[in-house]
Amino acid sequence: MGSVVAEPAAISGDGAGRIQNLSTETIRLDHLAIAGQTLAEATDWTESRLGVALQPGGAHDVFGTHNELLGLADGLYLEVIAIDPSALPPERTRWFDLDRFQGPPRLTNWICQVEDLDAVLEILPQAGVPVSLSRGDLRWRMAVPKDGILPYDNCFPALIEWQSPVHPSALLTSQGCRLSRLIVSHPQVERLEGELAPYLDRSVIVFEKGPAGLHADIETPTGTRHL
Repeated sequence: MGSVVAEPAAISGDGAGRIQNLSTETIRLDHLAIAGQTLAEATDWTESRLGVALQPGGAHDVFGTHNELLGLADGLYLEVIAIDPSALPPERTRWFDLDRFQGPPRLTNWICQVEDLDAVLEILPQAGVPVSLSRGDLRWRMAVPKDGILPYDNCFPALIEWQSPVHPSALLTSQGCRLSRLIVSHPQVERLEGELAPYLDRSVIVFEKGPAGLHADIETPTGTRHL
């Protein structure tokens, strides 16, 4: 990433009207993130699970991470991410709670797109602090908790506002994969679901009570695979 600017989660004078305009389509699934202790390990795990190859991604200098990517149908994509051992230590806590990541690769986060990040953070401040980011022609703002840990054991969605005319999914080669279902599981799932329900487009999202974690069903050229 080329630059980063932390911003206060402030609302302008018309903020009340913007909040009233929020609806059940305000928060829409944008992409999924799989984390690993190394990018190679996470990439191998993902490719073996799905039976398709990932595409090279890039480095995130601000957070000291790097990734690989997989385009999904319906404007979604999958991000495989890990700490970049060649990067300088970041000046802030890494996103997606990667500073505390341990164990085998796994699906760790779901990232949702919003059109007005400030308005959404006015009602969901627990999502984090807005940060302005850029890389090449891409511009976006993302809510990142100061400690890197999202609520509900990271089962709360990360929020992103794209400011570029082209979405990253349009830049990825189709591998014939489609997300058919994302399961969000947590012991306090009723509270989590209740906080998001008034604003979330739940087209492929299911909430279940159980151990904290995410599970995804992805249709591939060789059948449905599970993450």
